[in-house]
Amino acid sequence: MQKKGLTKFAWLSIAAAVATISLKAVAYLVTGSVGLLSDALESVINLVAAVFALWMLTIASRPADEDHPYGHTKAEYFSGALEGSLIGMAALSIAWAAIHRLMDPQPIANFTEGIAYSVIASLINLVVGQILIHQGRKNRSVTLDADGKHLMADVYTSAGVIIAVILIYFTGWLILDPIIALIVAAHILWSGYEVVKHSALGLLDTAIEPEELAEVVRVLDDYKAKHPIDYHALRTRRSGVRTFVNVHVLVPDEWTIIRGHDLAHEIEADITAAVPGTVVFTHIEPINDPKSMDDIHIG
Repeated sequence: MQKKGLTKFAWLSIAAAVATISLKAVAYLVTGSVGLLSDALESVINLVAAVFALWMLTIASRPADEDHPYGHTKAEYFSGALEGSLIGMAALSIAWAAIHRLMDPQPIANFTEGIAYSVIASLINLVVGQILIHQGRKNRSVTLDADGKHLMADVYTSAGVIIAVILIYFTGWLILDPIIALIVAAHILWSGYEVVKHSALGLLDTAIEPEELAEVVRVLDDYKAKHPIDYHALRTRRSGVRTFVNVHVLVPDEWTIIRGHDLAHEIEADITAAVPGTVVFTHIEPINDPKSMDDIHIG
């Protein structure tokens, strides 16, 4: 699916965020629970992140141009970095509110009504989160995958908050409300760290996943077994949904340029077939020329 086709899922995420913010805000207002407040604040972050994700997906869909010959796919990583940072700020806000409530516990009002609103909001996030994760993995979209995982983290924290509120209602242990809010803050702070880490690795041109690299090596080894050739200087990197592979192919000295060129085209096509979405660059070198060994190492 083209990047432009993925923006509809970003709109879905925005709609879900607006709906859950409204529901969770009402849940907090009718109950006064700081735990439910923490849940609502995280949904506000979801909305900001979803809007930014839509913007980044729109930029990432732009074709390559003179200033960006490799395309704009890395724009997605900025979305993940912002989302992780916003998650961190939300966690600190939740912790601040929880500490104040810890010193002055308050009873929870309108228990049934508040829980109902929160459960409906969580179900919305559950459905949308699964859709985003599925589409993110299917289309190798960092933005959709991060957004979906954020929504699923929201679902888990919401479940914890709901359970805590139920316990408070039936036991009268008011101290549980700020404690669960602090636990939620710690959990989403860790989630933010993971999202930022993943985005930073993408911006640093991290190598592709081991499973995909194994497929690339398998193709190259198959050609090496069938032809009197060798290869070295294999380099890979991920850029959003695209994968880039660079490899030097060493062919017999007596081969013509066109023969080596044709083999290179076959290798590139087979690697792309094995790892869809891959852009392959091959460099042909004479196998017995000592100069061919000068660039064998990554430098």
